[in-house]
Amino acid sequence: MQTRSIDLGALAAMDASDAARLLKGVRDATLSGRRPPVGPRAEIEESWRRLLGQGLDPDREQRAEPLSREEVERRRNDSPLRDVLAVPRDSLVSIAEAARHVMLVADADGRLLWREGKASVLRKADAHGFVLGATLHEESVGTNAVGTALAIRRPVQVHAAEHFLSAHQSWTCAGAPLTDPRDGRLIGVIAVSGPPSTMHPTTLALVASVTRLAEAELRTGHFHALERLRAVAAPLLGRLTGRAVAVDANGWPAAVIGMPAPGRLPLPKSPGEGSLWLPSLGMCAVEPLPGGWLVRVEEREHRPGPPARVVLDLSRPRAASVTVCCEAGSWTQELSPRHAELLYALALHPGGLSAAGLARELFADATRTVTVRAEMSRLRRHLASVLASRPYRFADGVAVEVVPRLWPERSGVVP
Repeated sequence: MQTRSIDLGALAAMDASDAARLLKGVRDATLSGRRPPVGPRAEIEESWRRLLGQGLDPDREQRAEPLSREEVERRRNDSPLRDVLAVPRDSLVSIAEAARHVMLVADADGRLLWREGKASVLRKADAHGFVLGATLHEESVGTNAVGTALAIRRPVQVHAAEHFLSAHQSWTCAGAPLTDPRDGRLIGVIAVSGPPSTMHPTTLALVASVTRLAEAELRTGHFHALERLRAVAAPLLGRLTGRAVAVDANGWPAAVIGMPAPGRLPLPKSPGEGSLWLPSLGMCAVEPLPGGWLVRVEEREHRPGPPARVVLDLSRPRAASVTVCCEAGSWTQELSPRHAELLYALALHPGGLSAAGLARELFADATRTVTVRAEMSRLRRHLASVLASRPYRFADGVAVEVVPRLWPERSGVVP
């Protein structure tokens, strides 16, 4: 018989000390391999198992040295979170203070860059190591709303003894990851945190909603930047012949001439002026514009041959990438964890896999074909030249090299 999972609403209705005892019993039983009468929530149990697999001791707290004040300031200035900080400040700080919580904002590395709240609660956060520049990543401080949200890329609430480390059981937190809509990159987490007696099951929904507002603010800023680029590029394009497109630094088109508007172009991080081969356009001349690039398609009789080699680099935690090499040069695309797992599964099966086969490899569930097809469709927007379908596989003649990861296994099929 399947064990019933803990319900946060029921916990919130319980006396705080009774809820803490219940959660501690569940945690101790689960971590020792026993089957508790009430099981942990799925995302919490998955986090515990990840950390046990990495050898983290739940009864031993090892705090990493926080960043220097200078490094915190540098990261603040470089982070796109700075552009939307007013959203959580306006929406969360007053509520957090009334509920005896603090607001936390961390970057994609789990480093705490901003925190705001009442001084009394900030002092309690200090005691748990939640100081500016501290790392809140799972590998360092166990299950927590910032680190676990970064690991699973979805909102999560962690209450009392749901924390992996015993030292954090007198704390509760809720966090949601924030993605930059310009390039799909995970840029940080917005969270609130405080004593267990202040926990409410709707806190997570509030934090997730505020995070979506911050993403919408970034999206609006992106639209305004494209409008400014369009105003600069339109007169230039009007004087050109042939095919050309003005794109921003992330490859989004602002204006086009001589062809239908392309989707987002997979530009290198620093394209530079000169010639560049792009999968969807071929050889192009690239020139800088204020806020972006002018990309002109070179109309040549000689076309570069198809890509001959693909390097799937899984060696860096949370920063997997794929490099496509061909006669005209090479280009690199960063990958989400899910896309890295898909490509690795295809590398393991050169003959190809059906959608059901990929679902079985990734989720141990052959019925999740809708998810697989949607993710493969996104992958093929940038990798159509090296991926084939029916079955899904790397195209014929493409040599695939995998650079394995060197950190402990967490989940999925990635080595």
